[in-house]
Formats: sequence, structure tokens, C-alpha cells
Amino acid sequence: MKRYETIIIFDPDLSKEAEAPVLERVNDLIPQFKGFLIETDDWGTKKLAYDIRKKSRGHYVRFDFCGDGTLIQEMERFFRIDDKILKFMTVLLDEDADLDAIKAELAEKAEAEVAQTPVESVDPPAKAEETVEASAEAADAPAEDTEAPTENEESKEANKEE
Repeated sequence: MKRYETIIIFDPDLSKEAEAPVLERVNDLIPQFKGFLIETDDWGTKKLAYDIRKKSRGHYVRFDFCGDGTLIQEMERFFRIDDKILKFMTVLLDEDADLDAIKAELAEKAEAEVAQTPVESVDPPAKAEETVEASAEAADAPAEDTEAPTENEESKEANKEE
């Protein structure tokens, strides 16, 4: 199976609701043609290098997937028909992609993201009260003098030395 990357540029004036059917269609096409969608990456609206259909900006979306030539033909046929898409380009990333290795890599990434997500712990009420009391005590305590000595203090020290 081959690994591809397809980048499509939407008309920037479209709403998210207008783009959704196109994205859903691509997400449905890939499994229909025995492909595997690895990642969909929304790059957002960016300035185009040159005007396309009198538009100077476009909304970019990237698809990273595995499939074969029939999938590419069907996707590109769909992109040509749909007037919401200004441009598209498909690039072959890997001639012989190992689908099992890609799935294992995706699973590892998902596990790493779950492990990095902070879990909020709920303190019991007694500990919360202790924290409030400790912060109140700290506020009542006199502040330590950590500032630099003033001119008067410096002159007093100089007089002591003389």
C-alpha cells in the first residue's frame, strides 16, 4: 500500500459548515477504497502565492493517508467537480508503506498524549481549608526587608565606619 499526502485549498469565504460535507466525503472515500486515514491537519487560512479565482487567501487542509491509485483518482475527480475547492495536490510520500507500523505509531502517539494530559485531582475539603489558613497566615506575617538599603541607611553605615 502507498502513503499519500493531499492538500486542498478551500475558498476562504466558506463557513465551517460549508466545508464539513467535503471533509466528510473525503473521510468516507478513504475506507470505501480500502485506504487508511492517518491524519487530517487543518492549517487554517493563509495568503496564496498568487490569486486563484480572484482570491488572494485560501483555507488549507492536509490529509495524510494510505491507499492505492483508484482512491487517488476518485478523490481528485471529486475535487475537480466541487467548486468550493480552489486547488488540490496529491504527493506520494512512500511507495511501500507498512500499514501495521503506521497503526502502531499512531497508537503510541495516542498513549503518549493521554499520559501527558494532566489529571485534575480534587482535594478533600479539610486540605483545602488548611491551604486557605496557611495563605491567610502568610498574608498576616510581616514582610521581610528584601529591598536595597536606602540613602539614609547607607549614610548611617558610612558614619559608623568613620
